[in-house]
Amino acid sequence: MRRQRDRGMATAEIAVALPALVLVTVLALWAVAVASTHMSCVDAARAGARAAARGESLDAVRALVARSAPRGAMVTVRRDADSVQVAVSTAVRPPALTGLPALDVQARAEAETEPGVQDAPESGAGSSSQQPSPP
Repeated sequence: MRRQRDRGMATAEIAVALPALVLVTVLALWAVAVASTHMSCVDAARAGARAAARGESLDAVRALVARSAPRGAMVTVRRDADSVQVAVSTAVRPPALTGLPALDVQARAEAETEPGVQDAPESGAGSSSQQPSPP
């Protein structure tokens, strides 16, 4: 008689555990996407800082960063007499139906200006530029 009462218990347990397992899997995949986006932002900021430190124009630096950055990222380039700073930021939207807010991912790189590099007219001391990369 005891077996009659236990009948269907496995189905009920799976019905309770399966949605939780799916949610954990979706959140883990989102975490991987956030980490990957952060690495892309870091790589783009570093490449931009290296190019700006070599004396590339700010337009060329922005183009280089936009090619490397995630789609829709905001790029900020600052150059002064001694150093350059490049910041890349973007939002990573969560999976649908989770109700979670988007996460802001940011990366920043700074480099000293190479010796002998002189400021180009469009990139004078203290110049700054901020724009979203093309989608």
